[in-house]
Amino acid sequence: MDQKILWAVNHMPKTEDKNLPIMGLEEIKKARAFHESFPQYSQTPLTKLPNMASYLGVKEVYVKDESYRFGLNAFKVLGGSFAMARYIAKETGKDVSELPYSVLTSEKLREEFGQATFFTATDGNHGRGVAWAANRLGQKAVVHMPKGTTQTRLENIAKEGAQVDIQEMNYDDCVRLAAKEADETPRGVIVQDTAWDGYEEIPAWIMQGYGTMAMEAGEQLKAQGCERPTHIFVQAGVGSLAGAVVGYFANLYADNPPTFVVVEAEAAACLYKGAAAGDGDIRIVDGDMQTIMAGLACGEPNTISWDILKNHVKVFIAAPDWVAANGMRMLAAPVKGDAPITSGESGAAPFGALAAMMTMDEYKDLRMTLAWMKIPKYCSSLQRAIPILIVTRTLYEKALINNYKTGNTCLKHNH
Repeated sequence: MDQKILWAVNHMPKTEDKNLPIMGLEEIKKARAFHESFPQYSQTPLTKLPNMASYLGVKEVYVKDESYRFGLNAFKVLGGSFAMARYIAKETGKDVSELPYSVLTSEKLREEFGQATFFTATDGNHGRGVAWAANRLGQKAVVHMPKGTTQTRLENIAKEGAQVDIQEMNYDDCVRLAAKEADETPRGVIVQDTAWDGYEEIPAWIMQGYGTMAMEAGEQLKAQGCERPTHIFVQAGVGSLAGAVVGYFANLYADNPPTFVVVEAEAAACLYKGAAAGDGDIRIVDGDMQTIMAGLACGEPNTISWDILKNHVKVFIAAPDWVAANGMRMLAAPVKGDAPITSGESGAAPFGALAAMMTMDEYKDLRMTLAWMKIPKYCSSLQRAIPILIVTRTLYEKALINNYKTGNTCLKHNH
């Protein structure tokens, strides 16, 4: 554990919060209704880990397990599919509520809309989701993947009928390539969950699609007796998922929002760097960004999400690889009596950060900051009743770090 967890408390100046309404409750209801129209739709579990919570010294821990989503083992399909539906609705002069799955896949709609080619860049899950949705909606998909991507991930996307390749460039450069090709292709559309000046509409739709997962989690928390989580941990690459989750729950609990914590891969921690600088400006990380958290190896923030995050997140964490490795191991082999969760590296990062924070003395300051910021009157010890919702994704490629030396980095817990 030579590499330490880095963290920054958010002291950035607040903005007008103009992007928070993107994740408004009524907007997310539309996305949820759209996804519910798919024959493959079902809620993914919100798994409660009571024994792990006791071990960590908190009251409750919940993990949103996306390994069951549409058979793709990842939440990303929620964003890509809803963005495509919104695009088709706009092109045909309809509201997205008029285009459930049965209509989108109908011959009548295909005759009316025709065919577009949806371009995207991905490390795996987003591209697979775009390819899956395009395949079912009778559209074309072109997917570019950054260097270092495994052949398994490419093959999973190719199975969905997309044109896919691995480029000799990093993720952010693949995004630029996909955008260029979309511009040069008749009826070409880039479907990317990162935003930049002049490209914000589709990323906003993607974030709304992710809102389905957040809405499910909010309902599932209440069903399990948790009216409001005190803390929400969520991972970030470009920040679209983080912005969606934070934005939704900031709207849901507008009068008393939870404490939000964003966890990034240290090698690509563009959001953390922005928070550490404190001026509110975006910071960019370039280069290869080598990390086992491939889904988080993104160095250029989504501008829409960044605005939401800097207004609502309390702490930004830059996590070394060992944090994700420990998170995977502890979720897969939890404290005796808890259900195991198979998570990929990126999805396990928030849980790994929580576990390190609660069990390692060197992160006592971080622990105290997050616990006492929210409940200073009552927090006399770290054995505080803090229900925690960790929104996590599970990669379809279960890379269990065969060559990663976890022996010296594992947090110990009793089975």
